[in-house]
Amino acid sequence: MPEHGIRSEADTPLPFHPLVYLEDGEEVTIGRPDTDSYGVFPVDGAHLVRRLEAGATPSQAADWYSAEYGEQVDIDDIIGALRELGFVREEGEEPAQTSPVRWQRLGRALFSPPAWICYGLITAWALWRVIRSPDLVPAAEDLLFSEYYAVISLVMLVAAVPLIAIHEAFHALAARRLGIGSRTRLSNRFYFLVVETALDGLVAVERRKRYLPIVAGMVVDVVLVSLLITVADAARGPGGAETTASRVCLAVAFAAVLRVLWQFFLYLRTDVYVLITTMLGCVDLHTTSVRLLRNRFLRLRGRTEGLADESLWHPVDRRAARWYSWLIVAGYTFSLSTFLLALAPVFVEMVTGAVSRFGGEGSSWVELLDSSAFLIMAFWQTALTIWIAARERLRRRTSRTHHVIG
Repeated sequence: MPEHGIRSEADTPLPFHPLVYLEDGEEVTIGRPDTDSYGVFPVDGAHLVRRLEAGATPSQAADWYSAEYGEQVDIDDIIGALRELGFVREEGEEPAQTSPVRWQRLGRALFSPPAWICYGLITAWALWRVIRSPDLVPAAEDLLFSEYYAVISLVMLVAAVPLIAIHEAFHALAARRLGIGSRTRLSNRFYFLVVETALDGLVAVERRKRYLPIVAGMVVDVVLVSLLITVADAARGPGGAETTASRVCLAVAFAAVLRVLWQFFLYLRTDVYVLITTMLGCVDLHTTSVRLLRNRFLRLRGRTEGLADESLWHPVDRRAARWYSWLIVAGYTFSLSTFLLALAPVFVEMVTGAVSRFGGEGSSWVELLDSSAFLIMAFWQTALTIWIAARERLRRRTSRTHHVIG
C-alpha cells in the first residue's frame, strides 16, 4: 500500500503557482512575484522545473533529466525544495493571482526624460551657487543654528523623517515602474539607525534594469541637497548675510550629505554595496568577506581548527572577497573616524553645554527644560539602535536554528 501511494504521487503532475524565470549566465532565478519567494537554480535544474511546471509527472521529469544529462536526479529532493519555496500548490489551494502594483505611473513619471532634465538643472544650479559662494557648502557648524539644543534636535529629527521617506520612496517607485513591489522596515548598520526598502523582486529582472532602483535613493538625495542649498541661498539676508532660515537649510543639507557619503561605506551593505555586488553577480559578498577575514586571522595565529571551507563559497564571491574584505577593516576605521572628527565635536559641545546648565547659576527654567529635552532626545536613538541590533541578532540566530532543524 505505501509503495502504491509513492508510485501514484510520482505519476501525478504537480500543480504550480505562476512562476517567473530569469537566466543569468550559468544560473537561473525562479520565483513567485506575489510572495517575493525566489530561488537560484543551475540551468539544468531550471529546465527540470520548467518541465514539471509544464505538466510532466515527477517520474517523467526524472527520466527526461537522466536521458538529457546522462545522470540521475533526486526528484524527491527537488520537489521538497520547490514546496519549501512555495512554488507548488497544496491541496485545495488556488493559483496565485498577481495583483497590479500600485504607483507605477508615478514611478514612470519620476524617472522620465523631463524629470531627469529637471533633476540635472536643479543640481547644476546649486553647484554653480556653491562655486560662487563657498560658504553655502554645508558644514557641521551649521548644526548649531540655535542656542536651544532641544530645538536643534527636534528640527533635525522632523526634517530627517521626510528626507528618509523620500529616499526610500524613490527606491520603491523606481522598482514599481517595472511592476515590482516593495517592503520597508527599520534596521541598523554599525552605529546607524536605518530604514531599508526590500526589493526582492529585482532578482527576477534582467541585471541592467536593476541598477536604477538601487541608486534611485542616492539620486534624490543629491537633488534634495541641491534644493536645500538653493533655498538657503535665497533665504540669506542683504549682502549674503546668514539668517536662521539659511542655517537651518544648510544644517539639514549637511545631514543629507552625510547620508550620501554613508552610502559609500561599502562594508555596511549600503546602496553602493548592492550596486557593486549586482554588477559583479555576487551572491553574499559581505558574509564571504567576513569569513575570509576570520580565516586570515586564525591562520595568522597559527590555528587551523575552525577555518571555514573556502571551496564552498560562490566563486564570484570568493574572487571579490580578496579585495573587498580589506574594505571592511578600512571602512569601520573610516566610519569611526568620520564620526569622531565630523559629528562628535558638535555633539560633545551640545551635551557639555546642556549638562553645564544644571550646575551653573542663572540658568532659566526654559534653558533647564531645553537641556532636559535635548538629553532625552540625544540618547533615545542610541537605545533604539541597540534594541534593534539585539532584535536582528536574535532573528538571525533563530533563522539559523530553524535552518539546522529543517
